[in-house]
Amino acid sequence: MEQRRGYWSDSGGNVSAEEAWDVWARHAYDVLIEVAQRYHEIITYKKLGEQVQARSGVRTSALLHNWIGSVLGRVVREAHRRGDPPLTALVVHTDDGKVGVGYKEVLQVAGELPVEDELERERHAARARLDCYRHFGAALPPDGGKPALAPRLEKAIAYRRAQAPEPRRPMCPNCFIQFPASGTCDNCG
Repeated sequence: MEQRRGYWSDSGGNVSAEEAWDVWARHAYDVLIEVAQRYHEIITYKKLGEQVQARSGVRTSALLHNWIGSVLGRVVREAHRRGDPPLTALVVHTDDGKVGVGYKEVLQVAGELPVEDELERERHAARARLDCYRHFGAALPPDGGKPALAPRLEKAIAYRRAQAPEPRRPMCPNCFIQFPASGTCDNCG
């Protein structure tokens, strides 16, 4: 059986990349609304890519990272046009649970400054996810819900914190003994 290349429809015809991205963006919007209706739910780029192809019947042999950004860019602009929160905040990488650098388009479309710090970008996305859950009717806890990093990222951060050495207290410049918790040298006063 011959391997197909490019972009095509299950009905047999070829489609352009732009046509595929437009079709997938519409399906991605629907998928992301479904994700947003479940508190603290997220979806990976890979899973989203699989779902939009399955739902649309439009397929590709192109690698996910070569087209998913174009699809999500369309979703970002459509969410902004509709006045919806940025649904793309719900999409994270499988390996690390991060939204990734493409999230900058969410900030740009909203007229916000870029967030260069990776953890700050993830915190921004966590707040945006909470906005999505609230906006699209997820069942929230009585306190209204809290922003949350993706579970995989949260675990990685907790692991790094647990592995980090305990910070060393400063040393007394006179007797070179480590200061006690009081911050005053017991020997030199």
